[in-house]
Amino acid sequence: MESETNEQPTRSDRLFTGGERPYDPEDLVMATGHDPTPERVEAARKLIAEKGPSVIERYLP
Repeated sequence: MESETNEQPTRSDRLFTGGERPYDPEDLVMATGHDPTPERVEAARKLIAEKGPSVIERYLP
């Protein structure tokens, strides 16, 4: 099944879970498989504020 978008998968060596260092909203956006745009980064910032830093764990294996 072909993806609906032509986005390349995010390289896992560019993702941070907070174990190595605190992660940024940009890291959360990339963990969802998207490019960090200002709108997505702001939404990620709000999600981290609402749900806490463990929110990234739902997007990583």
